[in-house]
Amino acid sequence: MKFLERFELQKHNTTVSKEFISGMTTFFAMLYIIPVNATIMSAAGMPFDALVTATALMTIIASLFSGLWANTPIAMSVGMGLNAFFTYGIVLGMKIPWQSALGIVFLSGILYIIIALTPLRAWIINTIPLDIKRATSAGIGAFIAFIGLQEMHIIVPSSSTLVTLGHIDSPHILLSLFGLFVALILSMLRVRAALILSILLTTLLSWIVGSSEISSNIISMPASIAPIAFEMDIKSALSLAMIPLIMTFLITDIFDTIGTLIGVGLRAKLFNEKDSIPLQRTMEADAVATVLSGVIGVTSTTAFIESATGVEEGGRTGLSAVFTALLFILPLFFLPLFNSIPSYAIYPILVVVGSYMFSELKYINYEDSATKYATFFIVLMMPLTYSITNGLMIGSFVYVVIKLFEKDFDVLKSAMGLMSLIAIFLFFVL
Repeated sequence: MKFLERFELQKHNTTVSKEFISGMTTFFAMLYIIPVNATIMSAAGMPFDALVTATALMTIIASLFSGLWANTPIAMSVGMGLNAFFTYGIVLGMKIPWQSALGIVFLSGILYIIIALTPLRAWIINTIPLDIKRATSAGIGAFIAFIGLQEMHIIVPSSSTLVTLGHIDSPHILLSLFGLFVALILSMLRVRAALILSILLTTLLSWIVGSSEISSNIISMPASIAPIAFEMDIKSALSLAMIPLIMTFLITDIFDTIGTLIGVGLRAKLFNEKDSIPLQRTMEADAVATVLSGVIGVTSTTAFIESATGVEEGGRTGLSAVFTALLFILPLFFLPLFNSIPSYAIYPILVVVGSYMFSELKYINYEDSATKYATFFIVLMMPLTYSITNGLMIGSFVYVVIKLFEKDFDVLKSAMGLMSLIAIFLFFVL
């Protein structure tokens, strides 16, 4: 088929079945974004039902564009973190109407497109040292494993120690541990679709023991996005007071995506200096999708770190992202059914994939002081600050300071120098 030829499956040593399993795995790992994003943004006064539909639509559009345009297995959706900043930082914290906040998202997307169409986007990734890329991959692994452990309630908040161990003997945690060890064992046995099988087996067991139930209303019609679509107020966002907010959205979106592309791309060997087209097009897809996000009524899209789950299942081309996009049509009509899949069946997968990505640390040259200490801060700060961007910026700043102490001034000409300056701007100016 001519449609399949565009993905060059043979060149990437993959098949349609592999890409489908990869896309389905990523779909299940990302499914949480629909109810979670709708819940967060509805706190800003936006209608929940419209947000559910808009989130699903943006995931479909962004992932489809990424797969078809960039031919990479990178799925995209509304970014976690920026949606919280949108609601709690801008709308509730600064008392800015959500319509104006959507205008900020739209304008940040326009700036992102301009950057994505210049050589700057490739220069940034190509001048980041390989060991820092490996540290970023490991940091993302630690981050998504931390998210998974939180959602499994194995790690819970503590008033005295910030976090602590949850009640391991609770039924939900025991079921999540079952899913975790099924995924680990099947992965060790190199069983294809190990992660999907873990989700299905854990879900079936939860239904059997009565820990979760299948919804009686399986089919639901999608709600209209009319209350939030095309409601962005660009005029009010075009003011000097809004510039720091626009820059925050722009910087966070770009470097969240760069961090994900580095981490996931390294595992799948997606990007290299000789062929920058996939990288360029992935960032272009993200930029265009961010503009559309403001139009449809949600916050900035970003490349999802959960794409790593699909990559570990063998996804190597954009066909994987296309399958993920098409599968996200189902929640529009079968959301009650997908809500019947318990979260503790899905989140163990993030822990397993996190462990895969963490293994990149073994390749790092720890004899170099700047690399050693930057690696430590990148891996530690991504989960602790709950941000890929913060971890990457802090690690870059540490790397540059040590290189300057060693009188290696060429570091200022690289992306590491740029990111250290952005870190100063983010942490001390904004």
